[in-house]
Amino acid sequence: MYLKRYFTILGKDILVRFPKRVFYFFKFLGEYRQFNKMNDGRLRMKFAEIYPCLTDRVKTTPFDRHYVLHPAWAARVLAQTRPEYHVDISSILSFSTIASAFLPIKFYDYRVAEIGLSNYQSGFADLTNLSFETDSIPSISCMHTIEHIGLGRYGDPIDPKADLKAINELIRVVRKGGDILFVAPLGDGRIEFNGQRLYSKDQVLGYFGNCTLMNFTLIPDQGELIENADNEFIQKQKFPCGCFWFRKQ
Repeated sequence: MYLKRYFTILGKDILVRFPKRVFYFFKFLGEYRQFNKMNDGRLRMKFAEIYPCLTDRVKTTPFDRHYVLHPAWAARVLAQTRPEYHVDISSILSFSTIASAFLPIKFYDYRVAEIGLSNYQSGFADLTNLSFETDSIPSISCMHTIEHIGLGRYGDPIDPKADLKAINELIRVVRKGGDILFVAPLGDGRIEFNGQRLYSKDQVLGYFGNCTLMNFTLIPDQGELIENADNEFIQKQKFPCGCFWFRKQ
């Protein structure tokens, strides 16, 4: 049953994409011949070295709304709070490398990211058992990550409660008065094994019940970031993303 559903989706995708790719490729060949006749030989051009880019002819720049907008939200929070340093656990790597331009960043991941930059350090971390001392970190983030923990997707152990363990660890290690930036996809509270979990807004607020919510910003399916979106609006979205800024009491 599950394999049938998978291959049905895959088959529809191929039927839509394949004819377009064929059309674009023949158009590419025509443009290659045209360009080759006009080329002045300044740079070498061989057919064996072609690099077809067949899907880039669009009117607007495509981007992943979740993974472009949530780091933009988080960077604006850090620009406001200006902690002495910030720890990020397993969020998208570009966030830490860019933020390190104006703030000392310590990045930790289950898969270590070894990058040489000023203001940037990296190391290993298991979100369900962080090695940091209790009440020690001034500012911490874990964005679009918790929903994957314990599902085996990244070689981590199977554990249905791993996300709750990880959240409790984030709360434990941040100091009192410190900040937690948490981002996760929102939905009706379900698991799409082994890809991700989707939480309701109320579930996330309950998990961080001992912290104060400083800001909630929604990344909707379309349009701008929305602060303090209510549950009715969230439920109308197909795949929204919640950005939560908590302060530990």
